[in-house]
Amino acid sequence: MPRKTHHVVPNPKGGWDIKKGGAERSSGHFDTKQEAIKRAREISKNQESELVIHNRNGLISGADSHGNDPYPPKG
Repeated sequence: MPRKTHHVVPNPKGGWDIKKGGAERSSGHFDTKQEAIKRAREISKNQESELVIHNRNGLISGADSHGNDPYPPKG
């Protein structure tokens, strides 16, 4: 079963977008990265998905798991 994901990505015209994994359209546009991360975290928690945060260059800068993690931390 593929994981559900939401991504915070830079918008080429400025600002930041939230996109569901595999979607073309944005589910939200924000002026700042912090605003986008805050809203994306809420969406990710509600939908129990993985949140993936990207830098301006497209590289992944962080991730949070809000779903059923198949590899939870030990201890």
